[in-house]
Amino acid sequence: MLRLALLWVLNAIALLSVAYLLPTVHVDGFGSALLAALVLGFVNTLVRPLLVLLTLPVSLLTLGLFYFVLNGLLFWGVGTLLEGFEVGGFWAGVLGGMLYGLIAWVLSTLLAPAVRT
Repeated sequence: MLRLALLWVLNAIALLSVAYLLPTVHVDGFGSALLAALVLGFVNTLVRPLLVLLTLPVSLLTLGLFYFVLNGLLFWGVGTLLEGFEVGGFWAGVLGGMLYGLIAWVLSTLLAPAVRT
């Protein structure tokens, strides 16, 4: 349970980092980042696998590049749903989603192994 809470906070920090690096992504504060990280986690866990399955033919035709489009659409969609988290458009969603995934992965691999017990 502690590991899950730590990963949630790390994802919120990753989201704040994306907002710092990209002027088209805006997060009001740490509370908004926590809520957005929670919603992004739910969307990536529940909605994304279904959409990946439904768009499998398009993904095969584009040799997997459609996954970037799907990731950007989901990131942008969460930005339109929540107050305090704004994404400036589709391309900002694609770039923001890629940066968010990369930063969250780096943070989780650097800090999460210490909490494995």
